[in-house]
Amino acid sequence: MMDTITAVIEVVASSLQLGDRAGLLNAESPLLGAIPEFDSMAVVTVVTGLEERFGFVADDDELDADVFRTVGSLAEFVARKTA
Repeated sequence: MMDTITAVIEVVASSLQLGDRAGLLNAESPLLGAIPEFDSMAVVTVVTGLEERFGFVADDDELDADVFRTVGSLAEFVARKTA
């Protein structure tokens, strides 16, 4: 799971162009409402990046606010999709 979290952080940081702030992200880091760059368009960019990196397809009905609550919840979603 730790490798998944690291990869998710990399995709989020790259998608949102966080630069040095990426180093502050960990599993407990909040996403929605906490990172100004993380808006509805960014969600699409992050999901696309995760799909490409991990080789899965996320259906719209699987994606809700709980998935994007924290880096850890997003990593758990990726882990479920790749299990």
